[in-house]
Formats: sequence, structure tokens, C-alpha cells
Amino acid sequence: MRILDRYILKSIITMFLGTILLFTFLYMLIDAATHLDDFLANKVPYGIIINYYASFFPVIFVQTSPIACLLSVLFTYSGLNNNNEIIALRASGLNYQKITRPAIMFGLMVTALVFLVNERFAPQAATIAQDIKKGKIEISEKERTQRADKPQPIKYLFFYGLNNKLFFIDEYDPGTKTLNGVTVIGQDGQQRMTDKITAFKAIWTAQGWKFLNCQIARYNPEDQTLTDEIQFFKEKMIDLGESPDDLLKQKLNVTSMNIRQLKVYIKRFKASGAIAALNNLKVDLQQKIAYPFACIVIIFVGLPFALVTGKRKGLTFASVGIALAIGFLFYVVNAVGLALGKGGILPPIAAAWLAPMLFTAAGIYFIKKMF
Repeated sequence: MRILDRYILKSIITMFLGTILLFTFLYMLIDAATHLDDFLANKVPYGIIINYYASFFPVIFVQTSPIACLLSVLFTYSGLNNNNEIIALRASGLNYQKITRPAIMFGLMVTALVFLVNERFAPQAATIAQDIKKGKIEISEKERTQRADKPQPIKYLFFYGLNNKLFFIDEYDPGTKTLNGVTVIGQDGQQRMTDKITAFKAIWTAQGWKFLNCQIARYNPEDQTLTDEIQFFKEKMIDLGESPDDLLKQKLNVTSMNIRQLKVYIKRFKASGAIAALNNLKVDLQQKIAYPFACIVIIFVGLPFALVTGKRKGLTFASVGIALAIGFLFYVVNAVGLALGKGGILPPIAAAWLAPMLFTAAGIYFIKKMF
């Protein structure tokens, strides 16, 4: 690596790390102010508070890395510009590509790092933070002691299962493998109701799920009328196609899944017939793949503004405004693309890659126009 590349790269990395730490501190400060009443009222130990905020770091890193990349690059090159170093570099025969090579290298490295963190650490961190918040921060000291070492019930499970079934469960207790307040709706391929099972309770046994005080109604999918009288059972064994382990997996939401888990989840429920829900999951999957590239894309767009060698007075402070404007526009366009994808207007892959592609095109336009 050339001396010039090391010189620029060192400045960018230092600024990037400082920006990430600043964003982390601001997040912790705002969140601590929000939960201060819970911390004091429930006498939350310092160790739990530290674990809670430490678990958030991978999520904060992933969410703030694009804007941190842009700020660090713009500050570095604006500083070079203010000191006439950009003019010296161009006078020595270096073109735009060679001057910006360290920033592009840095953007690619951070993109790879964000992809790794988002895949390996952020999903687990989000789950841990949520569990700490609900199980140790928002409850009293007495409840915290009582809950120690006991698996906690999961409330309000709703998901699409195998064989075109919709599940609504008021509470699932992993300790006793018991469902409370169960409703299972069967559907045909066109998402029309074919049967409905409701039960006060269901218990997992060696033979499967034993439903207690349940009723079963079967419907004509054409006009949704009952095809027979509603059947009542005090006890009945029913094969749901879902084991207790399958139910525990439903606790995960999309933000708590990595790409591999989300692919498996989509594959598992392809036969559910829930077209809209599956489309949303596919958009989320493509977003997890596309989002890390925001780091390199917005650097690509912002660099031409930092290298303009006209009026340099106040350019360092102007770079903050440029970074915020580019970052804001990127997140807005990205949100619009995802909304269009989940609304069925754009295919999932186009929805997730809309912002990166548009901003890459904008970067090429600005480079050609300014240089």
C-alpha cells in the first residue's frame, strides 16, 4: 500500500471509529433517559444494565455504519481540501480514481464487516436485548428473583404454519409444553377457510398434541358455510404438524433472523398460501443482503462533493450537511422501495436494491459532471 493511501486511510478509520462511538453514546444516553424510571423503580442491578447496552452494540453498528462511513470520508477529504492537499495531489498527476482509492477500499471493507456483523451477531444481539428488557428491566426485583432459571411463557404467538394453517396462541409455556387459548384455522390454496379448531388448552405428549375442551368446525370454502355441525371434544389428539421446538422458533421476528434462518423460514412456509406475508418476507430477505452495500454506495455519492477545489472556506462544516442530506435521502428512498415491494408493486429484489442502484447512478453522474 502506498504512503498516501495509508495516510488517508488512517484518518478515515480514526474518524469512523470516533463517529461510531459517538452514535453509541448518544443512543445509550437517550435510551437510559427513557428507561430511567424502570431502572430506579425496579432496582435493576448495574450488571444487567451493562449487559443490556452491550448487547445493543452490534445493532447500533449495523444501523449507523453507512452514515458514519460518509461522515468520516467527507471530513477526511474536506480537511485535505482545506489544506490545499487535494490541489497538490492533482497537480502531481494523480487522477480522481487514485485519490479516492483509499475511501473506496475503506467502504468495501466496512461493507464486508457490516454484512458479517448483521449475519452473525446482530440478530442474536437483538434477541438478547429484547429478552433482558422484558425479563429483567421491566419487572420488579421480586419477579426477577422468581423468574430466575425458569423458562418464561411466550405470549401472543401468531404465525403461518405448515399445510396452510394459521395459528393464534394466547400463551405457550415451554416448561410444561402447554398451549393456552388456541385457535387454528385451516385454509385451501386460495386462502379460504376450510376448518377451525379452538381449544382452551393443548398439551404436548409422546403421541402429539392433546387438545382439551376443544371444538372443530368445518366450512365450505366457496361460501364459508358450515358443512356439518360443530363438534365438541373434552379431549382429542390432533396432529398440527408443529412440535414444541417449531413453536419456539416462532418467537423470532425478522429482525432476529440472519439470512440463512430467513431463507429456511420462507422455504418452510411457502406452502402456507399466505402470498402477501411471504412477499414481505422475501423483501426483508433481499434487504438484509442489500443493506450493507449502503456503506460503499453513499461514499461513492459523497466523494465528488468533498473533492471540489473551488471555495474551501467552511467546507469541513458543509460536509456534515452534505452527509446528512445524502444519508437522509438514501434512507427515504430505501424506505419507499421497501414499501413498494411489500405492496406488491415492485419485485422483492428490485425493492431492496432500488436505493443502492439509484445512488450508484447518481454517483457516476456527479463524478462525470465534476471531474
